[in-house]
Amino acid sequence: MSRVPGWLGRLGAGLTEISERLDERRAEVEKEHGDPGSTAPSVTISSATASSPAGPEPAADGRAAEPAAPAPPATAPAGSRPDPAQAVPWGVRVAAEAGWRVLVLAGTVWVLMRVISAVQLVVFAFVIALLITALLQPTVARLRRYGVPRGPATALTAISGFVVIGLMGWFVTWQVMENIDTLSSQIQSGIDDLRNWLLKSPFHVTDKQINQIAKNLREAIGANTDQITSAGLEGVQVVVETLTSILLVFFSTLFLLYDGERIWQWFLKLVPAAARPGVAGAGPRAWRTLTAYVRGTVLVALIDAICIGIGIYLLDVPMAVPLAVFIFLFSFIPLVGAVASGALAVIVALVTQGVFAAVMTLVVVLLVQQIEGHILQPFILGRAVRVHPLAVVLTVAAGGMVAGIGGAVVAVPLVAVTNTVVGYLRVYSQEAALKQPAPSTASESTATPRTDAEQPAVAPATAEENA
Repeated sequence: MSRVPGWLGRLGAGLTEISERLDERRAEVEKEHGDPGSTAPSVTISSATASSPAGPEPAADGRAAEPAAPAPPATAPAGSRPDPAQAVPWGVRVAAEAGWRVLVLAGTVWVLMRVISAVQLVVFAFVIALLITALLQPTVARLRRYGVPRGPATALTAISGFVVIGLMGWFVTWQVMENIDTLSSQIQSGIDDLRNWLLKSPFHVTDKQINQIAKNLREAIGANTDQITSAGLEGVQVVVETLTSILLVFFSTLFLLYDGERIWQWFLKLVPAAARPGVAGAGPRAWRTLTAYVRGTVLVALIDAICIGIGIYLLDVPMAVPLAVFIFLFSFIPLVGAVASGALAVIVALVTQGVFAAVMTLVVVLLVQQIEGHILQPFILGRAVRVHPLAVVLTVAAGGMVAGIGGAVVAVPLVAVTNTVVGYLRVYSQEAALKQPAPSTASESTATPRTDAEQPAVAPATAEENA
């Protein structure tokens, strides 16, 4: 029994030697594969084993001691899982960052629109005053250059402008009232001619169908009598609101012409100091764009009204002058106004002069509109207020849906001014970024290449000394 522990010791020593050789072989293989970091555990094990070459020491009673239990594996640290924000894909994170900002902007715009709708009368009056001021302000400046004081120049220009606008409205009303009887008889005759033409046309329209259409129209008018009556009762409120708007427009225009520069300086004080230089530079450019748009639109509308008015006058269409005035006023609504005023002229020509006069009126309207779109607007308005036709259509439609005719009128100049302001602020921000002084780290980084540039001059001498 005394030889058993020695025999077990020699067996343990042999196994230890074999284990060391296997560990050395494993380390060599791992070094060949370029993964030396994994050799540390094997080296640790080898050293630990080599510290007891004779195997496990015998116990006090002569028996071999049992090997120590292996240490439990280390548990994974608590932060081994990735951060949830890092686990989200980069594109989703960018979309989320942009999404909540868009929601904030949309909420701001919605609140602003609610506020504007609550004071819609005041807002429209001020916007129309801005448009009229952009039209009349060059006249005030010209009178000032002639030596007229600012007060009389402003009063004379404002009163003259509103007198001209009032005379235009009075002339249209007077012409309609003077020719209403003749126009009614001509419309009745035109309707009879149209009915006879439909009966003889290749559309196979019968007299019974025409009578049924007339009956449906009468029933529709009778069914909506209450709505028509309520609209007539609301007409008093409309008249009051119209008079209030006219007064607001007049006084706003008067003060904008007289004290517009001081009002602008007061507005700049409300802008944060950091953004004040950019806004101060964008304001005059926006005003020049608005002035160019209003003056160009007035000139184009005047040319359209004169040309179409002469054409329908030569075709013996009744009320040619009032129709020309309507065409002038409707021309302030881009695209839609020209179509509506042209359709009105064609309808009047159809019911008063027949199909041939209506077709010729349509030809005149289309010809003038083509000249306007391809020659007048590019030449008169120029690049200052150039807006893509698709943007014009969408803007007019959105303005009409939000605020009716007034929204359609002010939509395009608003987009033109916004385009000018955004373009200027973008250029201004780029120029401001270029004018900023370079940081201190940049100066240090620029000094480093100089030392590198001097290095080749020293390197050859050092090489010769080494030789």
